[in-house]
Formats: sequence, structure tokens, C-alpha cells
Amino acid sequence: MTAPLIERVDLVPYRLPLSRVWASARGNFRERRGWLVSVRCGDLRGYGDCAPLPEAGTETAEAAAQRLPEQRARLTGMALDQALDTLLTHADHRTPAADFALDCALSDLRSRLAGTSLRCWLAADAPAQVPVNGVLGPLVETTRADLERAARAGFRVVKLKVGIAAPDRELERLDTLAATLPKGLGLRLDANGAWEPGTATRVLSALRGLPGQPVESLEEPLREPDWATLARLQSIAGFPLALDESIPLLGIDFDPAGFPVRRAVLKPAAIGGLRRTLALARRLSAAGIEVVVTSLIESAAGHWPTAQLAAAIGSQIPQGLATADWLAENLGPPPRPVAGYLRLPDTVGSGFAPYAT
Repeated sequence: MTAPLIERVDLVPYRLPLSRVWASARGNFRERRGWLVSVRCGDLRGYGDCAPLPEAGTETAEAAAQRLPEQRARLTGMALDQALDTLLTHADHRTPAADFALDCALSDLRSRLAGTSLRCWLAADAPAQVPVNGVLGPLVETTRADLERAARAGFRVVKLKVGIAAPDRELERLDTLAATLPKGLGLRLDANGAWEPGTATRVLSALRGLPGQPVESLEEPLREPDWATLARLQSIAGFPLALDESIPLLGIDFDPAGFPVRRAVLKPAAIGGLRRTLALARRLSAAGIEVVVTSLIESAAGHWPTAQLAAAIGSQIPQGLATADWLAENLGPPPRPVAGYLRLPDTVGSGFAPYAT
């Protein structure tokens, strides 16, 4: 059978407000801007989302705006399988969000043509559900009621942003929350590279003394992610430390041997695509490193394929994908958690369908 040709690549800009401000040690934002990418072969379309976020490791919007039309011109008229190979072998590390969007669209289309879900196209034995963590925002704004609601919703881990307020204030808040934490609920902390080594050491020592030892993990503790210092911090922590924004800086082909912490947080839009992220996840897992996939608060066009990828990776650690409620508007119905899981359909493709316009 002759491989179908890509007939058209469409790039539609969008602007979506958030339901509330997204705050972290790297800055705040109130909306997500990007492009809905669609690729057409005959009557079928595949979709992807390019939503650059430089503070999370992607290119700027200006760089993506240059890369996307270049790739549209290159891929239009190319056989679909050739386009998939070309995108994988000629990815540009300078524009990972643009390449992620194109990879999602091409992979979505290819799995539709294959008559299977995107997750099973990526990995034949991929499960149909993915455990996810709740996402509550800054620690200092989190209340006991927030934690109780998350526990009732079925989450067993919630993520909190730290490194925003003074360390002593955040530690005092953690101590208060830990004393009344719902049973079975863990706290995933994300410092977004906020601290110097001395501060990080002091915070880790204090975290180990929290009642009930509720901390599930701590992401990106260091402003400058020196591996020797990270290894030392991991040795004194009683829970996994994780690298997140630091990972794209290592390059896609880095050797995970000697990885200084126990966990890697992978954002496909910062790594450059679904298939590149899947290959990296498999290398990390083979080296004994835990893997968590997270979104960048993308629209549903990026959220769905990222969830399908997480299923293909198959980690049973709660993934960072319960982000739909952070968008006040969307491009289509997003995946939403039920009892702490995203349950993925058995329909072909990624699951994304745009709202009618």
C-alpha cells in the first residue's frame, strides 16, 4: 500500500485565559498562547499544539512562529511515514514546542490510519488509564480545605509550588498542613530551581522532620543544577528528588548513568516530541530512574497526546496531567481525572476533537 501524502498543514493561532494565575519561582502567567496544528491526509486529520513556554525549557513564541511555517512547507506533499521519520531525525533542539506539535499531529494521524489509539501505536501494551496528581498551586495559598477536596477527588498525591515565599514561611506552612493532612495523601513539591545549595540543604533537613513524613518528592531544588550537589542532596533526602527544567539542557541523547537524583520529570513539549520523550523515558527507566510526564498547561490538543504518551510509558507514579481545570477556555474537550486517574478512550487517535466553530 502506498503511504498517504500529507495534503495540508494548518496553523491556527489561539489565546486561552487561565482560570487563575499560574505562579512559580520562575514567574507567573495568566494565559496560554499558541497554535493549533493540524495535518490532513484525505478525510483524516491529526492534531497537535504548539504553546511555547520559555521558562519551562521551550523556545520563544517568535522562534516557534518561524519554525512552524518552515516545517509546513517542508512536510506538505511528503509521504506521512517519511514525514514522521524526517521530523524524528531532523528535530531542532532550539524549537522543541514546534516539533512537539508537529510530532503530535503526525502521530495522531498515523494512529488513526492504523485504526488504533495513539498510546497503542506508541506501545502495543499501553494501559487505558494513567494515575495523576492533583495540582494546587503555591504552597502558601493552599489550605486544609484544598487538600481535603483533593483527597475526596481520589488523588493520592498533590503538587504544590515552593520557592516562591521565604523558606521559613513555607516550612511553617508545611508543618501546619502536614499536621492535619488527609490520610494517604502525599505532597509533591516543586521549587522550580529556587534555591542555593545551603538553602536547599536546610529545607531538606526540615522536610525530613515533618509529622508523618508526607513529602512524596521535590522537583528542581537548585538554581544551578550541579550534579555533585544534587547527588549529595539526594543522599540526605528521605524521598525522591527530581530534575525537570534541567533535562532539556542535557540534550536528548544524554547518558542516564550517574543521574544524580531518583526521578526525571519529562515535558514532551520541552523535549521535542512524543517519540523522542518515549525513547528517553525508556532509557531512564532501564537505568532505574523514575519517570513522570507532565503537561505545560497546553490546550486539549496537546493534553490528549501527552496523556496517551504517559500511558505508553506505563509508569504507575502519579503523572502531572490533571491540568484541564487551569484553563478557563479550551480548543476542545480535555481529558479530566476521575478518582485520581485519566481514563483514555479506545477510539483511534489521540482522543482530541476540536470544538465546532
